[in-house]
Amino acid sequence: MTDLLIVRLVFVAALAAAAFVLQPAGLAPWPAAAAGALAAGLIVAFELRVRRLSLPRLFGAVAGSILAILGAYLMALVLGQAFPGNRDTVPFLQVMLLLWMTYCGMVVGAHQGERLNWGACGTLFGNEPPAAKTDDRKILDTSVIIDGRIADIAATGFLEGTLVIPAFVLRELQQVADSADSNKRNRGRRGLDILSRIQKNPDLHIRIAEEDFPQVRDVDMKLLELAKHLHCKVVTNDFNLNKVAQIHGVEVLNINELANSLRPVVLPGEVMKVFILKEGKEHNQGIAYLDDGTMVVVDNARKMISKTIEISVTSVLQTTAGKMIFGRFDERVHSAEKVQAALH
Repeated sequence: MTDLLIVRLVFVAALAAAAFVLQPAGLAPWPAAAAGALAAGLIVAFELRVRRLSLPRLFGAVAGSILAILGAYLMALVLGQAFPGNRDTVPFLQVMLLLWMTYCGMVVGAHQGERLNWGACGTLFGNEPPAAKTDDRKILDTSVIIDGRIADIAATGFLEGTLVIPAFVLRELQQVADSADSNKRNRGRRGLDILSRIQKNPDLHIRIAEEDFPQVRDVDMKLLELAKHLHCKVVTNDFNLNKVAQIHGVEVLNINELANSLRPVVLPGEVMKVFILKEGKEHNQGIAYLDDGTMVVVDNARKMISKTIEISVTSVLQTTAGKMIFGRFDERVHSAEKVQAALH
């Protein structure tokens, strides 16, 4: 960023020096230098604005401008031939036509550029394949990238279409990776590693979205605006973003909901083996966990801590945070099994 600032300052100084020496429009040296510096500042401002445009929009604007200039040139020739003696109005009309059509061609071309299938021209306009549909694109947010499970899900082939990585998400990951806090720094670096892993997968199509929304400060709201702009879904594990997206009418794929749906189905009355890890909050309760992290609350199991026992499932509770299983340990059945095993 510092190098780019130096280049801009050198450009402004060079144009001001050129104006100082050449003195355009008959200006004195110092007013000419000021005019040159002002012109350079306007050019830099235009460059900053153009940088925010996506490549399809930029090429659409250029193509529209070129076609408009050609059209204006042909119309100017017709006007010159139709009114050969009019040297006052015709030149003005010719300039007006040129500016008018160039302006309209640039604006319309930039607006329509996103709708054209630039991907058919090759990877210059992104990694999206020609066959990919707009609805198949999915935007990844910062939290789901840092989480890491998205790489495993994508590697299985369950995610189709194009994965879109917004440029402002990359900037946020870079800021987190450069944080002075060691925990944040590790999370940011993990997110960058996950992105590198996703990009190396030959079966995945990745597109870096350069679109930005300067008027929106919050990254989550930028994601929703981008999803509306591209007409695609957002992949996240952020509960709050999920709720806000529903309000804005943006479809969300929450990998936490996917993980919950893949957990094994347990019905009341079933018998299962669990390892009692610690005591529960209530009297004589024990706590166990399944391999997928599901908490199991077992009555009459406080004395069985650090042991694997068989329990009978009494109920299953589904919450927004996940699933909880409640069971009961029958000590009499356990004692009878021990006696029977001793007899054998």
